[in-house]
Amino acid sequence: YFFQTDVEICLVAKSPIERFWNGSSPVYILQKATHNEESDSMEELKAEEALFASELLPKESPGPAALPVGRAKQLISLYTMLQNPNVSHVERSALVVFPPLWVRSDGSDPEQTCWLGAEPLTAGKETTGLRIYTVSCQGPTADKTSFPSLEKLKMEHKRRHHSSVVTTKGFAQYELIQVAVIEDTIVDSGSKIYVEISWNNVDKILEPPPLISAATLNIALESGNPRSPVFQLYQELQLLLALAEGLKMGVTEWPEPAEAESAVELIQEFLTDLKKKLDGDCVSGNNSKTEKIQSDTAAVDSYLKSIFSERGDLDFAEQLWCKMRSEYVSSYQELIDCFTLVIKCLEHGEIQPWIHRGSSSFLHKLIQQSYHGKMEVVSLTGITPIQMLFEIGLDKMKKDYVSFFIGEADICSLLFQDYFISTSVDLQEQVHRVQKLHHMLEIMVNCRDLLHFRHENLFPLTQICMKYYKENPLNEQHVFQLPIRTALVKDFYQNESPEMWKVEISSGHGAKEVKTVWEVSTNPPAEHLRANNSGLLCDSPVNGSSEERLYYTTVTKCSQVPFS
Repeated sequence: YFFQTDVEICLVAKSPIERFWNGSSPVYILQKATHNEESDSMEELKAEEALFASELLPKESPGPAALPVGRAKQLISLYTMLQNPNVSHVERSALVVFPPLWVRSDGSDPEQTCWLGAEPLTAGKETTGLRIYTVSCQGPTADKTSFPSLEKLKMEHKRRHHSSVVTTKGFAQYELIQVAVIEDTIVDSGSKIYVEISWNNVDKILEPPPLISAATLNIALESGNPRSPVFQLYQELQLLLALAEGLKMGVTEWPEPAEAESAVELIQEFLTDLKKKLDGDCVSGNNSKTEKIQSDTAAVDSYLKSIFSERGDLDFAEQLWCKMRSEYVSSYQELIDCFTLVIKCLEHGEIQPWIHRGSSSFLHKLIQQSYHGKMEVVSLTGITPIQMLFEIGLDKMKKDYVSFFIGEADICSLLFQDYFISTSVDLQEQVHRVQKLHHMLEIMVNCRDLLHFRHENLFPLTQICMKYYKENPLNEQHVFQLPIRTALVKDFYQNESPEMWKVEISSGHGAKEVKTVWEVSTNPPAEHLRANNSGLLCDSPVNGSSEERLYYTTVTKCSQVPFS
């Protein structure tokens, strides 16, 4: 909505001001209206200039704009009068408690105010006063000698609020991983692992968190990082997803192979070896002598072997999947040729392969029929070959993930049976749930590889991820939170500079409590400040590797205005 042409009003969640306001209700955000300027500029665009518009570089959205500090104060005053029942000359239909109001300010005053806020204080349905917030910001700067002492901040709080006793609480945030480095190039992966730490009784500005602090690990990981230990498995999952999409759309196109070796030749060699072993090794199901296929999912990468404990129980269908994936199969016709070889061997009784129990795939059904010497006629046309390959790949990948989670995280198999590996839903939903398993695996592997987490930490994290994904769709931007002991990540932050550090000074109790918060952060407290300071952080070191980081310093002050 717009107010008096120059003010834009948005009713939003608390995200723009959550760093310095811990309320839970929606808030009004007031900022400078920009719609008139944009429309005027478009109208003034001449016809001949439009011919060259395609040659212009695209411009990023300017983002939210701030109002002058004087105008922001005026809006806070209007809001205060509307909320004050003692102001009789203000026309209002009824006394209504409005959501809190925050105004973006341009920092044009000596204090460099960037936000002004007002929050109603209520008793029942009646507004008894307001809590007024002032947020000021300076920087960025690398000069830590300009930071005030904690004693000075405490004295200012006591003087402003006429209090004799104050308490302090510290907060810090450290990035544990933010970027993926590929060769000499830094690539923003969209993944973040950071720890938030809080503690009582702060002694000095920028002090490291004590080991008795409360800590929460925050993890948001995107799959597909080429440096991930499970990247090969991710690529295998991509093929499974492509097959699922082909089945959904009825498409039989096939990607170009990555290897020169023919899949038909691989299958022929594989079947020939099985014929030679028809003396009973395969029928018995004794997989101690079963050929260990060097598949990309569990054996090629030596690190991956340790993660999956090198599954040695690949059955016949799973070994087919490893040999018939898109690295080797060059075309849809070659896929048909591979399955034709397999079905002929089964029909003639030339092989009696060992398979896992519990699969509902069509190929497993044919193998079971071959044990009795009678198989149904198979027509390898349309999407049938793709369906057969998809089914055996889906079965294999489910077992790959289960072998990790049950073997490494000691998760009860019932948790998988009732949701993640259920066959009671359609194939599209099944592969969607496999995607969830892969995302959970990425999180577990990164925590074990980068943070050296052990079983006692991986187990609760796995439970948190499972609970989320049993109730929500795949979301790789979701931040998973795990309470941990501060000592667990001490080695990662004790010699590093924090991304954010703040001290909260408070006095009073309950509704009469007031706070002063002093904070340093590598990010400004408002989007409208970032635009004014673009490029100032370009020389900031990566991942806190240097003490000379550029920090914004932010002070949040609050006071109470009673109406009686």
